[in-house]
Amino acid sequence: MIYGDFMDGIDAEPRIYRQVVDLTVLVSKIEEFLEEYNGTVKIQMNLVMFLDACDHVSRITRIIRQPLGNALLLGVGGSGRQSLSRLSTFLANYRLFQIEVIKGYGM
Repeated sequence: MIYGDFMDGIDAEPRIYRQVVDLTVLVSKIEEFLEEYNGTVKIQMNLVMFLDACDHVSRITRIIRQPLGNALLLGVGGSGRQSLSRLSTFLANYRLFQIEVIKGYGM
């Protein structure tokens, strides 16, 4: 399949997506993953993981783990779209590629 080449994640234990009953457990688990992420990168993300942010991370992770899954994230500047997407990519064990659009952008 075409998308198989793009979805080769980082070799790691697969993380199971399952329903969370206690929301405090969700917040603490996402905070653990954030600490783990910060331990693996040069530039750390100092985020406050409140309930809505954790909800967005879990939703983004669920979407990108689906075959050909994609989402359009909307929000004002500084609302956390990029940071939460980075964390979700880490949770899904995917490699992150970011395109920077600059003046004179070409192939």
